[in-house]
Amino acid sequence: MIISISGAQGSGKSTLAKKLAEKLGYPRYYMGGLRRETALKRGLTLAEYNKLGENDPQIDREVDEYQRELGKTQDNFIIEGRTSWYFIPHSLKIYIDTNEEIGAQRIWLEMEKDGARKNEDSNINNWQDILTSMRHRLQSDIERYQKYYNIDVHDKNHYDYYLDTTNLTPEETLEKVYNFIKSHIDKS
Repeated sequence: MIISISGAQGSGKSTLAKKLAEKLGYPRYYMGGLRRETALKRGLTLAEYNKLGENDPQIDREVDEYQRELGKTQDNFIIEGRTSWYFIPHSLKIYIDTNEEIGAQRIWLEMEKDGARKNEDSNINNWQDILTSMRHRLQSDIERYQKYYNIDVHDKNHYDYYLDTTNLTPEETLEKVYNFIKSHIDKS
């Protein structure tokens, strides 16, 4: 079974994907991390890399083709990415959502804790800066995905399961999603 996880920034997608992969014994593929690495290799922030992608479809297509190929050649893995459900249509599609301010605060706490997402954007000094950056990134993502694939990755109708994590702990999120996956496995 392939499980694709998409959703809002700061919703807990990465935490969920890591915990699910561990619980199920599946490998995890993280498309956001792959994009960040590529941006860093080019000496760009993720925001700058995404901006480049607004006029150069190849920026997105590198990662998108990688996802499509994974879906064709492998099974039993977790893939985390906004377009993963689209490029692996036979995956079990999960969307994780949260209030955008809560998401920004979560990302800020993560950055303070371990310096994660350093190449996210420049001039990040507090969670409000994260929120501004998130909004710019969201707009860029919406424009690129619409322009190149004519899709809205935030349309809940594309997913098999939707969960708002605004008021949930990572453990509660894992429990709810795992129960959904288990019920899906039990049906097959």
